[in-house]
Amino acid sequence: MNKAVFLDKDGTLINNIPFNIDFRFVKFYPDVLYCLRVFQEQDYKLFLVTNQSGIALGRFREKDFFKYRKNFLIHLEKNGIYLTDFVYCPHHPDGAIARYSRQCKCRKPHSGMIDDLIKTYKINRETSWMIGDILDDAEAGIRANLNTIMVDNGTENEWYVNDLRRPEFIVNNFVEATKVIVDVEMQKLTDELDIITTERFNN
Repeated sequence: MNKAVFLDKDGTLINNIPFNIDFRFVKFYPDVLYCLRVFQEQDYKLFLVTNQSGIALGRFREKDFFKYRKNFLIHLEKNGIYLTDFVYCPHHPDGAIARYSRQCKCRKPHSGMIDDLIKTYKINRETSWMIGDILDDAEAGIRANLNTIMVDNGTENEWYVNDLRRPEFIVNNFVEATKVIVDVEMQKLTDELDIITTERFNN
């Protein structure tokens, strides 16, 4: 099975401008692109999972979001980063557009988007991660039985915490989040080497 990093977009990878779909205003946080390449080098599949309630609320059209997503992916690919998939939830329970106005299982903090990707791409939950900037992201990851990291950059303003909203790690920026995952990988490798060494010594 594959290991993966599931990523929130706004406030995690890029500056958080509510309802923005004009790629000209997108600004990646420092060293995010470098860190995504690190994950690729560690054989992680990369998935972007994002709530896009602006579609349901009538702030922008879904076809306009498709154009934004295309530009987003082109920019990543120009920087040597290839997402395995980029999925979004267009729904909101109080939407102004009837066909998108509903409760759903894909909108974070629900884990529907993640669960579907795990099934489609045969992802190992135990060795995979969710990184986001708010507790809804962490809850979606916990509901999906992933390891979770919250990048606390000030965007979370509703610190309602319960057992589903307690990320395993809270860090200050995306570089620190990357270091957590790399360190865990290295510790696993060290443990495996220790086991091999012990078995050889005992034999």
